[in-house]
Amino acid sequence: MSRFEWIVALRYLRAKRKQTVTSVITVISVLGVAAGVAALIIALAINNGFQSTLQSSLLSATAHVSILERNPAYGIQNWEDLIPKLQRLPHVISATPGLYGQIALKGPLVGSGAVLKGVPLGSDDRIPELLRHLKSGSLSGFANAGGEYGIILGSRLAEQAGVVLHSPVSVISYQGELTPLGPSWSAFHFRVVGIFESGLYDLDSTWAFTSLAAAQRVLDLNDVVNTIELRLDNIFDAREVARAAENVAGPKLIATTWMDQNRSLLNALKLEKIVSVITVSLIELVAALNILIVLVMLVMEKHRDVAILMSMGARRQQIQRIFVLQGIIIGGLGCAIGLAVGYSAATLFNHYRWLKLDEQIYALSYVPFQSHWTDGIWVAALALITSLIATLHPSRTASRIAPAEALRYE
Repeated sequence: MSRFEWIVALRYLRAKRKQTVTSVITVISVLGVAAGVAALIIALAINNGFQSTLQSSLLSATAHVSILERNPAYGIQNWEDLIPKLQRLPHVISATPGLYGQIALKGPLVGSGAVLKGVPLGSDDRIPELLRHLKSGSLSGFANAGGEYGIILGSRLAEQAGVVLHSPVSVISYQGELTPLGPSWSAFHFRVVGIFESGLYDLDSTWAFTSLAAAQRVLDLNDVVNTIELRLDNIFDAREVARAAENVAGPKLIATTWMDQNRSLLNALKLEKIVSVITVSLIELVAALNILIVLVMLVMEKHRDVAILMSMGARRQQIQRIFVLQGIIIGGLGCAIGLAVGYSAATLFNHYRWLKLDEQIYALSYVPFQSHWTDGIWVAALALITSLIATLHPSRTASRIAPAEALRYE
């Protein structure tokens, strides 16, 4: 496009209007595009924030691929022979045995139900990511528990049980021991050596970790585990690794991925993203209609000027491009404002955590925002394309003005 078309387009937008309503609608069009772009950036930031936060929190406590019994019975036997084979699979960083079961946790004042998980604690590469950054305490406390078993509790679970670091707690297994008089519930004495906080209410309020040997003792099991957890160098290779792991593990075991275990949550986030994009895109449609109205009114207002330009030698394609440029300028200005507002709002809300949530309902204590620069590219492209489409009819109408007819009565 030539400099002439840019000059005329900008002059028409800056010029004083004969009708104030045209100027008002122009401002509304800019704000409409800005509102649509900002709302879409913020909506995508919320969805990305939830997905990223939930995913990282879940994967810090759970495996990328889990090897389980196909028909749960007495646990995975001979797991020591299986682990070296699984560790040799491509993309596998570590293979960690685990044993978990339902327990009752009793503090000095109150009790609470929990899930006890036993993990190896002798090798750093096998320690779950969640236990490497404790809120208080340390893994070295397992060796200094004063003859008692050591246990690490979620922060909410510790609050519910009324315990703090180094407090004694009693763990009661629902397995019990079979006696001539029936099952007898055994209480095991533990000492709190650490407290973790993942940010997910379900994990922080129900999970407790101890050594594998202690879990086997509490659950009254021999040297067996009920899961072997694989961590990968790329979490999105989980399905490929799961198929290879099943071939190694044999027919009695099955491999599940983190995507399978959290399918309902991931599907809900995906659906929410689609609905958000569709809903907020309606704002862009309204802004496009405003641009259409502005240009139609400009064509009506400037028909005499257009006729003069055409009589002086301006081609119809140039006239058409002038009005197309006006729509793109309105859309571009609104797009720039919307991107600035959207990214700024997402950054501030995430940094100061202004939007609080009920942890017991939403699993998180605040609304996380995570903006991706790639979102800004396609959102801006969507806004500009919508603005461009809105200019097609008015610009074509302007290019069809007949100079003789327009100037006949002037």
